[in-house]
Amino acid sequence: MDQTPTLMIVTAVAVAASMILMWALSLALRDASIVDIFWGAGFVIIALVSYFFTEGFSGRKILILALVAVWGLRLALHIFFRNRGKGEDHRYQAMRRRHGSRFWIVSLYTVFAFQGVLMWVISLPIQIAQVSKTPDRFTLFDYLGVAVWTVGFFFESVGDWQLKRFKSDPANKGKVMDRGLWAYTRHPNYFGDATIWWGYFLIALSADLGVWTLASPLIMTFLLMKVSGVALLEKSLAKTKPEYQDYVRRTSAFFPWSPKKRRG
Repeated sequence: MDQTPTLMIVTAVAVAASMILMWALSLALRDASIVDIFWGAGFVIIALVSYFFTEGFSGRKILILALVAVWGLRLALHIFFRNRGKGEDHRYQAMRRRHGSRFWIVSLYTVFAFQGVLMWVISLPIQIAQVSKTPDRFTLFDYLGVAVWTVGFFFESVGDWQLKRFKSDPANKGKVMDRGLWAYTRHPNYFGDATIWWGYFLIALSADLGVWTLASPLIMTFLLMKVSGVALLEKSLAKTKPEYQDYVRRTSAFFPWSPKKRRG
C-alpha cells in the first residue's frame, strides 16, 4: 500500500501543531522572531515523523534523517545564539507597529502559518526519500546528493562561522566582510543553504516519485536569491556600508567565483 498520502497528512498535521505551539509561545514572549529559530528544527521534526511513519529503505531513511538533523539543529542553534539578547527582529517589530492590537492574530497566518506551509512544501524530498522501498540499495543519486549536501553544508556553516568571528572584532565595526568564503560570494551561507536542498532532491531522485519534489530546491533557491535572502539583505547593506558597492563590483552575488581586483 502506498504510504505517501498518509505520510503527507501526518507531516502536515505535525507542522500545523508545531507552528501553533510556536505562535502561542511567541505571544507569551512577545517575540515573533522565534519562528526563525524554529525553521531548521521544524525540518528535523518532519524528518523524524517521516522516519517513524514509513517503511522505506532503511539505509536511505537513516541517511536523510542524519543529514537533516545535522543541518537543521546547527542552523537553529546558530540563529538562537545570534539573536540571543537582541529582542524581536526589526521585521516583526515593524509588523507589530503596523497591525497594532491585531498583531497577535495577524501573526498567526502571515508569519507562522505561512512559514509552516513553506516548510511542508520544501520538505517534500525529505518525506518522499523515506517512503519508497525500492531501490533497496544506495544509488548514484544518493552519492551525488551527499556530495552536493556536503558542499552546501561547508559553505553555510563555515560562512556563518567566519562572519561571526568578523563581527566579534570591534575593529571591524562598519566594515564589509570580504575574507575567506566571503571573497568568492557575497552570501556563502545562502548559497550553501540552497545547495543543501539540491542535495536532498538528488537523494530523493533515488526513490519513486522523487522527480516530483523538484519544486523544493527551486522554491528554496528562489527565496534565498530573490525574496528573504540576498535581495532583502543587500538593500540594507548598500545603505549602511559605503564600501559595499565596491564589494558588489568585485564579488559574485551568489554562486562562488574568482573575485575581481580592487579599484586603485
